[in-house]
Amino acid sequence: MKPVLTLVLAAFLPLAAAAETPAAPAFAPLKGTEVTLAQFKWEKRPLVVFADSPNDPAFKTQMRYLAAHPEMLAERDIVVIADSDPAARSPVREALHPRGFSLVALDKQGTVAFRKPRPWEVREIAAAIDKLPLRREEMLQQRPAGR
Repeated sequence: MKPVLTLVLAAFLPLAAAAETPAAPAFAPLKGTEVTLAQFKWEKRPLVVFADSPNDPAFKTQMRYLAAHPEMLAERDIVVIADSDPAARSPVREALHPRGFSLVALDKQGTVAFRKPRPWEVREIAAAIDKLPLRREEMLQQRPAGR
């Protein structure tokens, strides 16, 4: 009986391990022409990547940085919006008035948390977001002291 039980456990153990591993969130930036900032208020933290062209090296670098760590963005309720067409005059571009490459983060209240003129690594973005008052409250609710 023991060899049969061992065989059954050996067959199903890899399946149980695979079921516990959550899939990494997909990186899918939204287009600035298809969204408004108001639709994310109190739900998500918009992170807007602006450029005058999708071929801007800073834009490409920033998008590569973001695509490398989508799980860190998802953990902080960050939604990425890409706007690399100034001629389209998107609602997001009209609201934030960027010049050239710009990385703009908004908090859930809809106010600008920070603007950066150069690409930032996701760990830098995460650290800046984690300092925001609402994010600090969220972290305390997720892991209250004394547990």
